[in-house]
Amino acid sequence: MSGPLLVIDGPFVLYRSFFALPDSIEGKDGHPVNALLGATNLILRIAADRSPRAIVVCFGAEAAKYRVELYAPYHAQRPPVPDALAWQFEQAPALFAAFGWSSASSPELEADDLLGSLATVEARAGGHTLIMTGDRDMYQCASEHVSVVYLKQGASGFEDVNPAEVKRRYGIAPELVPDFIALRGDPSDGLPGAPGIGAKTAAALLERHGSLEAAIAGADQERPRIAAALTDAADELRAFRDIATLRHAELERPPDRTTNLAAGAAAARELGMNRLAERLEAAGALSEL
Repeated sequence: MSGPLLVIDGPFVLYRSFFALPDSIEGKDGHPVNALLGATNLILRIAADRSPRAIVVCFGAEAAKYRVELYAPYHAQRPPVPDALAWQFEQAPALFAAFGWSSASSPELEADDLLGSLATVEARAGGHTLIMTGDRDMYQCASEHVSVVYLKQGASGFEDVNPAEVKRRYGIAPELVPDFIALRGDPSDGLPGAPGIGAKTAAALLERHGSLEAAIAGADQERPRIAAALTDAADELRAFRDIATLRHAELERPPDRTTNLAAGAAAARELGMNRLAERLEAAGALSEL
């Protein structure tokens, strides 16, 4: 039986690496390559650990139009991409392709939507998907066929999140994550949630009522403050849930592809990442013995 499909949140791993490693790490022509180096090392590490049948790195719109139309402040407070990181974003697909890793992108959808779509395609074919991200929104994908490989914030390493772990962390099933986000809010996306409702109250409401819509319909059963928060902002809360819900894209199931260390080393050297190239060349030589 082949290994899992590994799908990766490209913007997240590049951003994370850019801010985790000093921009004094430079390659050819003095361009910083810290994001490319960190992202490549991270992918190589999990590839060695999980032996995926194929790797797809997903990119997309910074703020999908349909989400902004639902709520104008969505992502509005995010700072622009630093110039040094923007250049590395441009180089990333070609570098990853040299390793045998595919890239998927869409101008209309965000990387999250593509991650979820690929997981759905893989599940339909009877396979298992690992979604590598640092975005808790992706917990909604956790299932019998999908595990979220969550990258820890401000720390090295990652942890697997399955449906039981989502339940332990949030008190809800994965399919209710968008409802939970709508109620609790998501500061990173600019979603305020329901006034005065935090994580514990949001989970309790969903446990009692079963969904955001049912909680709104049953608001008169709650304390006056909670009832007012649900009814006064009902339409906005529905918009938040729609924003948090992934959109499906019709994608082909990726074919099996092995990681090519030799070609990856050559691409790394072309970008001036000589130490990475040397390490990859040495690893490739050892694997041929």
